Amino acid sequence: MDESCLFCRIAARDIEAEIVYENDRILAFRDISPQAPVHLLLVPRAHIPTVNELGEDHRELLADLFLAASKIARDQGLQQEGYRLVVNCQEGAGQSVFHLHMHLLGGRAFQWPPG
Repeated sequence: MDESCLFCRIAARDIEAEIVYENDRILAFRDISPQAPVHLLLVPRAHIPTVNELGEDHRELLADLFLAASKIARDQGLQQEGYRLVVNCQEGAGQSVFHLHMHLLGGRAFQWPPG
């Protein structure tokens, strides 16, 4: 855990969040500034700053992240109408919290390309 990391502190329950899913490796909670009717953040409990720090030893964790996203999308009723998964890497791509996370967005139509 990185004590200065917002998402680590949420995972440790030091900061309150509306948690919708958790297991021993992944935590999912509602975004405080939603960009869609459903906007959730999925974070690994392990502190990994960006996609750039991922290695071969993270394969299982990444599979867990996507499996959790699929389960949460079903639980939220998004599996038929569709949803978007987004991972930003570095500030220039829109990453503002430097703890690997995936956005799960749904409940409205999305455009392509995204901005």
